[in-house]
Amino acid sequence: MTTRIAGLNADYRGQPTRLFIEQMLRDPRLGRIALVSSFGAESAVLLHLVARVNPAIPVLFINTGKLFPETLAYQQQLTAQLGLTDLRTLRPNPEDLATQDATGTLHQTAPNVCCELRKVRPLQQALSTFDAWISGRKRYQGDTRSDLDYFENEQDQRIKINPLVHWTPQQLEDYRQQHQLPAHPLVAQGYRSIGCAPCTSPVTQHENSRAGRWRNSSKHECGIHFINGRIQRRNTTPISQAA
Repeated sequence: MTTRIAGLNADYRGQPTRLFIEQMLRDPRLGRIALVSSFGAESAVLLHLVARVNPAIPVLFINTGKLFPETLAYQQQLTAQLGLTDLRTLRPNPEDLATQDATGTLHQTAPNVCCELRKVRPLQQALSTFDAWISGRKRYQGDTRSDLDYFENEQDQRIKINPLVHWTPQQLEDYRQQHQLPAHPLVAQGYRSIGCAPCTSPVTQHENSRAGRWRNSSKHECGIHFINGRIQRRNTTPISQAA
């Protein structure tokens, strides 16, 4: 797997993003590919780029049961506008929630466990039938993402693909406006990275875009991302609701 990842990064490095996506979606080395989208603040650009090549690509959307109503409405709007024909909504196992988060407040005391139940398990189950998946992560988002590459090894099980790894916030906004893509309705309220409502807050102009995720906590990732086989999240102290 390591050799294949190195070869892919060497072959695709320096390609324009649209050509990258066109060739990547047809590359036999990547096998069966899905796109995972949160339908968050920056999701429209990647969804549009991929939909122009293959609107029938499986798009996996995790409805944790804790999302903002605005995100659910935005997902429906973008899916229709871009003509996506294979949206797959993933949900946490009701039995897991009943036994481990019956009150719906687990995020306050054990956010990593909450993410495991509501995001990680549903996604890993859905990805079990795919060889690779497309992520919208970028280097500018910092922390665990500052040294991302185009292709990553996910536990020797799948390949993760990051087509927008070098894009800047201005490039994303320019593309969105050029193609008349709707903005997530919460962006105008200061939300620049949008996850579950209880664990997401607005950010100031001078903060990192992900500063509002698990604010006042050492937690940086939900746990669905792996780099070189290692989960990208950190232990955290209990957090209070911030929405």
